[in-house]
Amino acid sequence: MRTRTKEIGNQNIVGQRVKAKRDELGLSQKDFLAQLQIAGLDFSNSSISKLEGQFRHVNDRELVVIADTLKVSVNWLLGLEK
Repeated sequence: MRTRTKEIGNQNIVGQRVKAKRDELGLSQKDFLAQLQIAGLDFSNSSISKLEGQFRHVNDRELVVIADTLKVSVNWLLGLEK
């Protein structure tokens, strides 16, 4: 796994929570990507990295699929619940 070389961005507020939950579940980015693709999202390795680094916007459909894949609520991803 590579170490992040860029500062965290500001394009989304869910990226840090996605990474934290993915790590908690023991999912590699590759495994998480595969699950998202099975669920119908057209994501790439770069998309996941940019999402977690908060350099990529997230649309509503992606937010719902990501929440379902991580088995959390959309509100949790948005930081509206603990």
